[in-house]
Amino acid sequence: MRAMVLPAPGAPLQMQERADPLPGGGEIRVKVSACGVCRTDLHVVDAELPGIKYPIIPGHEIVGRVDLIGTNVSTHRIGDRVGIPWLGYTCGVCRFCREGMENLCDNPLFTGYTRDGGFATHTIADARYAFPLGEGGDDVSIAPLLCAGLIGWRSLVMAGGAGRLGIYGFGAAGHIVAQIARWQGRSVYAFTRSGDVAAQGFARRLGAVWAGASDQRPDVALDAAIIYAPAGELVPAALRAVRKGGTVVCAGIHMSDIPSFPYDILWEERQLVSVANLTRRDGLDFLKIAPQAGIRTQTTAFPLAEANDVLTKLRTGQILGAAVLKPQAGSA
Repeated sequence: MRAMVLPAPGAPLQMQERADPLPGGGEIRVKVSACGVCRTDLHVVDAELPGIKYPIIPGHEIVGRVDLIGTNVSTHRIGDRVGIPWLGYTCGVCRFCREGMENLCDNPLFTGYTRDGGFATHTIADARYAFPLGEGGDDVSIAPLLCAGLIGWRSLVMAGGAGRLGIYGFGAAGHIVAQIARWQGRSVYAFTRSGDVAAQGFARRLGAVWAGASDQRPDVALDAAIIYAPAGELVPAALRAVRKGGTVVCAGIHMSDIPSFPYDILWEERQLVSVANLTRRDGLDFLKIAPQAGIRTQTTAFPLAEANDVLTKLRTGQILGAAVLKPQAGSA
C-alpha cells in the first residue's frame, strides 16, 4: 500500500510504501477510494492535539470498499461500500459508553489521529464503526459527509430549533449544515473571514439570507450560532449576535484561546456549549437524512501525493467547500 505518513510533529507528510495491513478480530480492511481533508487533519499535522503517536497516517472522512475481513465480523462482506468516520473505536465499558454517550468514551481511538486513517490506498477499521453506504452517490461527494457532515449534524441538533441560525466559518461543515438548515426551513446567516467574497457568495447561492464578515452583525438577533472556525475570538462575537436565551455551539475539536468577555453577553440565559466527536447513532441518522435533504457537497479532488499542498490550501482558506484526496488515482 501507499500512504502519506506524518513522521513527526510539524513535519510534512511523506509518501511511503508499506506492506498491506491485515485486519484483526472484529476489523475489516478497506480499499480507499476517497478521503476528505478536514480541518482536524490540520490540527493533527500541526501538532495542536495531544497524544499523537508518530508515525501516523491522517484522514478520517473515508469512503472505500471492503477487500478483506477479519475474524468475528458478520456485518460486512467483501465489496461493500463503507464510510469510516473520526470515531474509530470505543471501549463499551466505561460510564459514558454504558450511558449512551460513546462520543465521550474514556478509552477511544480516533481515525487518522490515534489509529491510521485514510490518506492511503488501504486502511483498517473496526467493523462496528464502518457505516454501510449503499451504492447511491459518488465517492468523492460522499467523503465530506463522514466528518464535516456528521459533526455538522450533531452541532445542528445541539443548536435546537433555532429559526435564525448563524454559521461562523463557511467551509466544509458550514456548507453542508446550511443545506440541511434550509431544508428544515431555517434562515441561515453566514459569517466568513473578512473580505472572503467568494465564500460569502457561495453561502448566498446555498440560500443564506445574509452573508458577511465575522466581525459584522446582521440587523436581527440570531436564535443560535454554530462556530466551525477554530478561532476563539469568535465566541464573544457569536454571543453578542444571539438573542436572550440563545445558544452558541463550538463545533471544532480544537480552538485558539477564548478571550475574556463581559458577563452581560452571556447573561440572560444564553448558553455556550461544545461538541465532542460523534456517536454511531449520529452517523446513521445523518446518512439517512442527507439524501432526503438533497445535500450536494462542493468538492475539489486531488491525487494522494498532493496532500501537503492541499493542507496548505486549507490552512490559508483557498478551498471552497471541501477538498478530497483520491488515493487510487494513478495507482496500479
